[in-house]
Amino acid sequence: MIPIKLRIVGGGKDLPGDMNRKSANTDSLVVCFGEFLIDFVPTVGGVSLAEAPAFKKAPGGAPANVAVCVSRLGGSSAFIGKVGDDEFGHMLANILKENYVDNTGMRFDQSARTALAFVTLRADGEREFLFFRHPSADMRLHESELDINLINKAKIFHYGSISLIEEPCKSAQLAAMNIAKKSGSILSYDPNLRLPLWPSAEAAREGIMSIWEQADLIKVSEDEITFLTEGGDPYDDNVVMNKLFHPNLKLLIVTEGSAGCRYYTKAFKGRVPGIKVKAVDTTGAGDAFVGGLLSSLASDLNLFQDEKGLREALAFANACGALTVTGRGAIPALPTKQAVVDALTKYNAS
Repeated sequence: MIPIKLRIVGGGKDLPGDMNRKSANTDSLVVCFGEFLIDFVPTVGGVSLAEAPAFKKAPGGAPANVAVCVSRLGGSSAFIGKVGDDEFGHMLANILKENYVDNTGMRFDQSARTALAFVTLRADGEREFLFFRHPSADMRLHESELDINLINKAKIFHYGSISLIEEPCKSAQLAAMNIAKKSGSILSYDPNLRLPLWPSAEAAREGIMSIWEQADLIKVSEDEITFLTEGGDPYDDNVVMNKLFHPNLKLLIVTEGSAGCRYYTKAFKGRVPGIKVKAVDTTGAGDAFVGGLLSSLASDLNLFQDEKGLREALAFANACGALTVTGRGAIPALPTKQAVVDALTKYNAS
């Protein structure tokens, strides 16, 4: 086994409950834009939603998950999005505050509710989603509600594709991306494909690809590669480079679940193995991976050109994803930096 060396980055305490924590360096601020909702996860594993005897509520939504992950790892993060002016919405805002995520960019809608999602991992390994967004508050964020000062402070501006599905949040996201780009931020994109939310598969493909070439960093899964390339082999480097890599891209990451990830830049490419764990709930694993990677990049953008350093950062990100699947729910299961360090130390020693 090749030992995985680890570069420790970021500042601050590991434990969300430590009230003595000092503010992390705002020069490395990661601002995450998009949806924030309540995940309802079955209290037992391996069942369909219909078979679940009961559900446990947990905060979720990919961009918010990433923001909390960055903060829990000791970095500086903020979230921009909209929730309902209801019990769930205010609960979510408080969860960000408790996790030292800047929530000043959050807005509250008085007429639409906070989004709900029922999520399960069935016995056959497939994830099943049922969304309640008809419409939900996150879809109603207007460009005029954006916190421009907060966006301008971002070293990295991270987003997905779900906010592109409907107006007015689509225009809000495009405006936010433009502001971030003009201010010199690195644009980070995780498409986070959720087909049931789109009008059609073609609409999803077109919507996701419509902002593809604006990103500096893109993370995709194997399934997303097959979908976006209309049947392309996700393991074929030619498919990845010819159909998904664009001239302005600094880094393209392909996640492979427990197997690890692949990375592609203009200068080099490779693969970093994952850490094997017993999965309890895969919800949020990809977000934890992204949070782990962005926490490293925010502290050192030279990693885009430093393959050795990038591999260390990807090993760290892989461990973040692995540890998250050992607990239920996304945000509750996100690891601290010390937990990741311990997991990598144990992995290298085995």
